Amino acid sequence: MKEAKYIWKNGKLVPWKDATTHILSHTLHYGNGVFEGTRAYMTKNGLAIFRLDEHTQRLLDSAKIVMIKCPYSKEELKAAQIELLKANKECFNKNVYIRPIIYLGYGAMGVYHLHSPVEVAIASWEWGAYLGDEALQKGIRVKVSSFVRSSVKSTMGKAKAVANYLNSQMAKHEAIACGFEEALLLDDNGFIAEGSGECLFIVRNGKIIAPPYDNSLESITHNTVFCIAKDMGLEIEQRRVTRDEIYVSDEAFFTGTAAEITPICEVDFRVIGSGQRGEITKKIQDVFFEIVTGNSEKYKHFLTYIN
Repeated sequence: MKEAKYIWKNGKLVPWKDATTHILSHTLHYGNGVFEGTRAYMTKNGLAIFRLDEHTQRLLDSAKIVMIKCPYSKEELKAAQIELLKANKECFNKNVYIRPIIYLGYGAMGVYHLHSPVEVAIASWEWGAYLGDEALQKGIRVKVSSFVRSSVKSTMGKAKAVANYLNSQMAKHEAIACGFEEALLLDDNGFIAEGSGECLFIVRNGKIIAPPYDNSLESITHNTVFCIAKDMGLEIEQRRVTRDEIYVSDEAFFTGTAAEITPICEVDFRVIGSGQRGEITKKIQDVFFEIVTGNSEKYKHFLTYIN
């Protein structure tokens, strides 16, 4: 990771190396904290944050779900992210990833969390394609994981909570150890939930199909794809999907802030479609990158420019 100059922490910009936390911070021991992943893209008019408002709202929604009271308002958090990118502007020549986190600091131990102080930090760094630049064109190989996505009976998937990602880590590790690039998790009923950090789309007979949000985070990139597909006049359906339906799909791709629009060329040793990036996937991908790089007049409201 290429370090930037500053991290925003508890209302102040501090040098990157000084943005530390105590070893007895409550979140480190008990897993209750929430974070966001937001991207800022280099455009012809400078750096621009993609869907800042929606990402900031989801951060606060996540905090509410896990009973953490954030000491900053939505507008204050949006302003903090802009302030941070401006302060680090000289460090960035490429697209940037922004990581806000709300967590419980040092002050009390034990499972009960409301006596612990709430800390808020925002970091940013240059980050390219999450699964590799080549993956955006050639696609990736995916394995259905032996790990099931955590059930809504035992956890809260609508929160982008740090604890939820242990499940993702184990699935991702298993997939890579087996020679794949990414994992795909089923829900506890055996239907597709999502990737380790991505939402899934398949294409069958020209129709875009995606699993429901029953066990997964409500994805902002996922919503963007729906907007693009509607503009293209494509039929869209959100319903349960089985693993064998993916095997016989014409195209498949992952979406997410980190993954952007990444084609899937193979699942469980079954080649998807032609084994290459599909035609509809490419069209959606092209429009997506037009939007995030500031070349779409219709969706210019999705961008917050850093001047």
